[in-house]
Amino acid sequence: MEIRILGPGCAKCKQLEANARAAVAALGNGANIEKVSDLATIMEYGVMMTPALVVDGVVKSSGKVLTAEQIKELLK
Repeated sequence: MEIRILGPGCAKCKQLEANARAAVAALGNGANIEKVSDLATIMEYGVMMTPALVVDGVVKSSGKVLTAEQIKELLK
């Protein structure tokens, strides 16, 4: 499973990344998490608001910080 956190590096982006890492650790599924801050790459996903959470190439959330529990539900 590939997880990407899209965002320029703001506090909300960092919080979403931390929550995603906590969710993956709790599930123990060994998903790969990548932080993407390149604006051109973010635009390729059609994301207009960051932070965004992308799972296996599909945008699952944009413009808000999901909790670790919410992310766990998306990953199940």
